[in-house]
Amino acid sequence: MRDVYVIGAHTIKFGKYIEKSIKDLAAQTVISCLKEAHLEKKDIQALWFANSGWGYSKGQDCIRAQVALRPIGIDAIPMTNVENACAGGSTAFHHAWLGIAGGLYDITMAVGAEKLYDNNKMKVFAGFLSGLDIENLSSIIANISFYGMSEQDKKDMQAHVAKYAALAKKNAAIKRKKKGVGSRFSDLLDMFKVYLRLSDAVGSETVRKMRKLFSGDHSPFMDVYGFAARQHMKKYGSTIEQLALIASKNHFHSSLNPNAQYTFTITPEEVLADRMVSWPLTRSMCAPIGDGAASAVLCDQATVKKLGLSSQAVKIRASVLGSGRERSFDDTDIGERLSKIAYEKSGLGPGDMDFAEVHDASAFGELHQAEALGFCGEGEGGRLAESGATRLGGKIPVNVSGGLESRGHPVGASGLAQIHELVTQLCGKAGKRQVEGAKIAIAENGGGALGQEEAAMCIHILEGPSK
Repeated sequence: MRDVYVIGAHTIKFGKYIEKSIKDLAAQTVISCLKEAHLEKKDIQALWFANSGWGYSKGQDCIRAQVALRPIGIDAIPMTNVENACAGGSTAFHHAWLGIAGGLYDITMAVGAEKLYDNNKMKVFAGFLSGLDIENLSSIIANISFYGMSEQDKKDMQAHVAKYAALAKKNAAIKRKKKGVGSRFSDLLDMFKVYLRLSDAVGSETVRKMRKLFSGDHSPFMDVYGFAARQHMKKYGSTIEQLALIASKNHFHSSLNPNAQYTFTITPEEVLADRMVSWPLTRSMCAPIGDGAASAVLCDQATVKKLGLSSQAVKIRASVLGSGRERSFDDTDIGERLSKIAYEKSGLGPGDMDFAEVHDASAFGELHQAEALGFCGEGEGGRLAESGATRLGGKIPVNVSGGLESRGHPVGASGLAQIHELVTQLCGKAGKRQVEGAKIAIAENGGGALGQEEAAMCIHILEGPSK
C-alpha cells in the first residue's frame, strides 16, 4: 500500500440555501478545492461523490455525481456515487484513499453535497427514515418502547423543565412567533403530502403508528440518543449539566469558525432552558438541519513532490471503514472497535492525538465517542468535558469546528467537513480556533442506525506536514 496525502480540502459555509441546487453547492466546493491543490479539473483521475437526500427530495435517485459535476466540466473519468447515510462523506474519502493506496490512481477527489433544508419540515424528517431498516419499520415502531422513559425519567424531566421554566419562557418570547392561519394550513398540507408518499412506501397503518416518532422537531435518532444518554447517566452518574457544557463549548468553537452554520455563543444555562427534544437532550444539544458541501483532493507521495506541495501535504496515517453488527446494548460498540483498528494501522494511540472531530449529532454523541476513542475511561466522558480538557486550549480539544451540533450537519458533506477541519488545523491555518502545536488528529463519522449502533462508520487519522 502506498502512502497517501491530502493536498487540498474545502468546505462551503453550512447553512440554508433555498435558491441553490446540489449542482451549485458541489461546484462551489470543487472549484475552490482544486484551486487549493493547485490543480486543474483535468488532473483528477477518479472521483467519489457522497449524497443521501437528492433522490428523496428532488427525484435524482441515480447518477448523482455525473449530473452534479458535468456542468463544471468534470466528466469521462470514473465517478462513483456513495450513499452511506451520515458517513457518506468520510466513506467517499476512504475510497479516494483506497484508489491511491492500492496504486490505481495518483490523484483522486472526494466530494460531498447535501440539501436538507426544505420549507416542508415533515418531508425532511421523513427522509431520515431511510437511515433505518425501512422494510422493518413496523417492527421498529413496535419495539420503540424500549427507548421510552421510565416513570422516574419522566419525573426527572418534569423537575428539570420546571427549574428552567422562567428562562425558557423568556427565550421563547424573544425567539418564537405565533403562526397564522395560513401557516398552519400550509403545515397540514405538507403533512398530507408526506403521508401520501410514506403510505405508498410502507403502508398507511405503519404511517399512522409512526406519527409519535415525529412529535416536535426531531427524528427517531434523537430518541435513541436520549435513551443512551439516560442509560449512561444511570450507570455512571453523568449529568445533563455536563451535556450542556459540551453543547455550549461547541457553540463557542463555532463562533470562531466562519464556515459554521451557527456562529453565536450560548451559555450552559441557556442550553438547559432550551426546548426539550428527547430527555435529557434539549434543542441546543442536537445538530440542526442545513445544506452544505465539502471536498478533498488526495494524491501519492511522488505527486506531492512533483507538484512541490510538501508544505501543505497532510499524510493519511489510517483510513478505516466498517459496518455495525448485531450486539447487546452493553457490548463493545463500533466506535471503540474501529478506532482500535485505526490506532493499530497508524502505529499510534489515543494519547498521540492532538485534537479530534467526532460525530456529535447530539451532545451525548460527543461524550460517548470521547470514551470510545480512548480519550478517557468508560463512563468518564462527562467528567472529561467538565474538566475543560475538550475545549480549545485543553488537553484534547474535540470538535473545534463546532461539530455537527453547531457547524452543521448536511449529511453527505459532514464527514468531509471533518477532514477539512483536520487539514486546516494540521496546516496551522485555523486562525482564532487554531489548536496549538497540532500534529496528529483523528476524525470519527458514523451513519444510519441498525440495532444498537451506527450502521456504518469511518475513522481517519491524519498527520500534519513536516516543518
